[in-house]
Amino acid sequence: MPLSLLPASSYRRVRWKNDGGWTTELARRGGDGDDFRWRVSIAEIERDGPFSAFPGIERDLLLLDGHGIELDLADSAPRRLAQRFAHVRFAGEAAVHCRLLAGPTRDFNVMARRDAVRAEVVARPLVGPMVIFPEPGVEWLVYAFSGHASARSNAQALALEAGACLQVDFREAGPAGRVVLDGAGELVLARFTPVTPTSGAALQQ
Repeated sequence: MPLSLLPASSYRRVRWKNDGGWTTELARRGGDGDDFRWRVSIAEIERDGPFSAFPGIERDLLLLDGHGIELDLADSAPRRLAQRFAHVRFAGEAAVHCRLLAGPTRDFNVMARRDAVRAEVVARPLVGPMVIFPEPGVEWLVYAFSGHASARSNAQALALEAGACLQVDFREAGPAGRVVLDGAGELVLARFTPVTPTSGAALQQ
């Protein structure tokens, strides 16, 4: 079955080693610690400070709540995320220092191992049916930021409340139908594609 529901009660929340905030892990593919293929979490940033280094990892960061952050990125201009769903991508091994603009923030954090998988991250309103088409080897993580949604695929039907995640896994061989999302609210979607490119448009609304 391609669909799995991850309720908010299943997440793991841990304090940062530098005591600057919290990380709530939503989902991962791979081993423990830093031995992952991909990892999705929500970071609660409470004060200014450096980001940890993750060599070999590509990172995507989207602002969810708060007045925003400014990132000093090595060898590039500072990047400011001041509006909800503002997005930045950067290399995990880069030296990054974070400054809060006006108080704590919550940020959607996607990490993907560069030699194994490519991540694409987007936030979208859900105002009618949204369709995810099956692609061999591709995985999706759908985070319900607000509102509610239903997900249907073949004989499966799941309800997605705010704060929960839906995993869509097309890696297994065999027939897999399209996934239809419906409801009202806002979603953050992460698509994970093997390094060998797949073809075709994946998301339509």
